[in-house]
Amino acid sequence: MRRALELAELAEGNTSPNPMVGCVIVDALGAVVGEGYHERAGEAHAEIKALAAAGKIVEGSTVYVTLEPCCHSGRTGPCCKALKEAGVKRVVMACPDPNPLVAGKGAGYLRNAGIEVVTGICRKEAERLNEKFMYWITRRRPFVTLKYAMTLDGKIASFTGDSKWITVEDTRSFAHKLRKSHDAVLVGIGTVLADNPLLTTRMIPGKNPLRIVLDADLKVPLDANVLNNDAATLIVSGQHVDKRKLSRLRKMRNVVVLQMEADDGIIPVKSLMDALGETEITSILVEGGSAVLGSFKDAGAVNRVCAFVAPKILGGKRALTPLGGKGADKISDSIRLTDMEYKIFTEDILLTGRVKEE
Repeated sequence: MRRALELAELAEGNTSPNPMVGCVIVDALGAVVGEGYHERAGEAHAEIKALAAAGKIVEGSTVYVTLEPCCHSGRTGPCCKALKEAGVKRVVMACPDPNPLVAGKGAGYLRNAGIEVVTGICRKEAERLNEKFMYWITRRRPFVTLKYAMTLDGKIASFTGDSKWITVEDTRSFAHKLRKSHDAVLVGIGTVLADNPLLTTRMIPGKNPLRIVLDADLKVPLDANVLNNDAATLIVSGQHVDKRKLSRLRKMRNVVVLQMEADDGIIPVKSLMDALGETEITSILVEGGSAVLGSFKDAGAVNRVCAFVAPKILGGKRALTPLGGKGADKISDSIRLTDMEYKIFTEDILLTGRVKEE
């Protein structure tokens, strides 16, 4: 099963809106005869890949798969039927699939076909692997990760606004890997005007995420880097904006403008998450400044936090901290993280945890 999890992770960032799935087939003596993983949405599932690799040496074998096999026809055919027809004896799956089209039906199909089904092997690891998919498929809202880099005294910029670079290169390269693992990366117009970022994964191989800019008053410069052709961009604006500029933006290649009713120049986070979830955006990496990060916290729209801490001290009471917004009245009202993990880079440390659901 651990090998199946390794295989599944190879497709990180490429399968959305589908989950990452890996599969290993062993014969009656325990020898591996086939492996496979789901590489991209619309392509063959992990079980089908592994069956093809195993060829005819399948009958009586055991299949290890990281997620409950599907029993419905979508972009591809049902995996349960293929496993039955291949004559497998046993299916060991890490965790059930929360997709309402599967959710226990896959395991039930296999048992009815006389195939032994074992569940729960490496379940925690499998659920962590697909935490974004599992959140989206059950709530139809994107899984949101807040990401920021700060100094040891909790500053994301000096009092003059300077923020390049708080972290070192290998840390920033890992941050680009985070971008690849999400469907979209989101910032506010303040970040665009101050830093003119590209918001791409240029430091690593792989796809660029959708770039989302919260820009209630449509202040984005027409020559901003986020409007280039390196990736698609979604500008989220208010209803009452310059119509000529709106028209010019909508004529740009790879640029879409979504207009929403803004409250005092603030895009409503909850309404935006509902709208994006319906477009099959399963996950968003929020990289905005203090105001944007704070607005997601205040809206209760945070699932994971990735805090990069650099061994530097800025000081200054006017220097920005990571999360602005209203904030919590009391310590007891703060959001709490669980399942904490850390990763050490050349100089910096990443602290990450899942927001505890009340």
